[in-house]
Amino acid sequence: MGPVLAGVLQLIALIAALALVYVPLGNYMARVYSSDMHWRVEKWIYKGIGADPNTEMRWPAYLRGVLAFSAVGVLFLYLLQRLQGILPGSLGFSSVNPAQSFNTAVSFVTNTNWQSYYGEQTMGHVVQTAGLAVQNFVSAAVGIAVAVALVRGFARSRTGELGNFWADLVRGTIRILVPLAVVAALVLVACGAIQNFSGIHEVGQFMGGHQQWNGGAVASQEAIKELGTNGGGYFNANSAHPFENPTPFTNLFEIFLLVVIPFALTRTFGVMVGSIKQGYAILATMATIWVGFIALMMWTEFAHHGAALQAAGGAMEGKEQRIGVGASSIFAVSTTLTSTGAVDSFHSSFTGLGGGITILGMQLGEIAPGGTGSGLYGMLIMAVIAVFIAGLMVGRTPEYLGKKIGTREMKLAACYILITPALVLIFAAASMALPTPPHSMLNSGAHGFSEVLYAFTSAANNNGSAFAGLNANTDWFNTMTGLAMLFGRFLPMVFVLALAGSLAEQKPVPVTAGTLRTEKPLFTGLLVGAILIITGLTYFPALALGPLAEGLAS
Repeated sequence: MGPVLAGVLQLIALIAALALVYVPLGNYMARVYSSDMHWRVEKWIYKGIGADPNTEMRWPAYLRGVLAFSAVGVLFLYLLQRLQGILPGSLGFSSVNPAQSFNTAVSFVTNTNWQSYYGEQTMGHVVQTAGLAVQNFVSAAVGIAVAVALVRGFARSRTGELGNFWADLVRGTIRILVPLAVVAALVLVACGAIQNFSGIHEVGQFMGGHQQWNGGAVASQEAIKELGTNGGGYFNANSAHPFENPTPFTNLFEIFLLVVIPFALTRTFGVMVGSIKQGYAILATMATIWVGFIALMMWTEFAHHGAALQAAGGAMEGKEQRIGVGASSIFAVSTTLTSTGAVDSFHSSFTGLGGGITILGMQLGEIAPGGTGSGLYGMLIMAVIAVFIAGLMVGRTPEYLGKKIGTREMKLAACYILITPALVLIFAAASMALPTPPHSMLNSGAHGFSEVLYAFTSAANNNGSAFAGLNANTDWFNTMTGLAMLFGRFLPMVFVLALAGSLAEQKPVPVTAGTLRTEKPLFTGLLVGAILIITGLTYFPALALGPLAEGLAS
């Protein structure tokens, strides 16, 4: 079997697995967020944090809950790293320095999981399990909660109430993420991923020195790392490490984990707004972009000219032999089109255009299918903009799901799509203009600029992957990427929740002959076009200086 055919067959198998679980998982999540019943363990949690899960919240109260919970998470994780030297299970590692502690705390709380450190040489068992792994669960649950609040904004009318943040947070964690992660971890352990709390072991000589490995609760963290679209690995090599990703099957299984909830949430959306077809329209948009990007990536990595590449069956530099070019391409596209950031290959070693595809995937806003929750609310914002564009074409007040898209709604949607590009371009420009930050670039020219552009695109879009040629463990990059992650996560949430509150207050508009049918393929095509055009107009100059220049010159 040729490598191209193997890659295509793996993609087909992945799509089949996603189709199999789409309806039951999507329906289950809709029931979770629509139920009035509370499990006993959930009641204990509510009592412990002093929250009343039955109290409905308007959008400012919901936002305060999101920000307060996240602020406490940043503080706790920061202190845990600073105190690591005196904690049990530290494996002898010292406390993490302040700049890196801030960066890592912000990274995991914002669901970014950007890592400017070597995991196996920096973090002990307590920080990994009680700190990083816990944030993998709750940061994902926060994203789903915000998405559900926006869905309620479309589904409800004549009320500003969006549900209860604390109930949505706890239910998302207890009823969805924990059970799925347990099953996924068992599968990974059965396939060879490690799960222990062993210390550091010497395993032999390597290039004249001693080679050491430490164990850890790797499988359990790997499961929620992918399932919650987090991405932070136990080891520096991330999902290219055989302890995290031992076989081609686990590689495909991990890709399945990182896209299954974002895709299934479109079904949840359709059920909660009372129109399954609307969910299918959003799903079709996500799937079109996802499959299209995978096809482009496989083409760039398989068909690139050069004797060495042709002899290897594709651009094998930076890729694991046991995984191959096809599966690495699927993983790279899936991890950058979601907010996962996990990697099973070296993105910096991809062809010039292949590296550009990973950057462009993040610059789309990670909405195809996007992160847990963030992908859905990002796509719904783009749907609002597409409806507005269609309204301008026909001279009619735009409507979406029975709600009028007026001046207030469009201002909020516009702010949402502008904030992330502003962060990416401003921080990248500052890093290139100042004298010290460019010293962190391993490469010069177009590829060096791509490293910096990739870093801030990844941080501001809460992805977390890196081009790897950039030394980001400096005070400048730890601080600036930390700020990009904070602003890139929570400022868009402000606009999403404000939009949800505005929509929930409206009364429904009856469907007429002039209403744009947003469940039809025509709208799906319009939405795909709007996403690509808006992203292209925003980022083309920066892409032309980096990956496009490199790809066209090679």
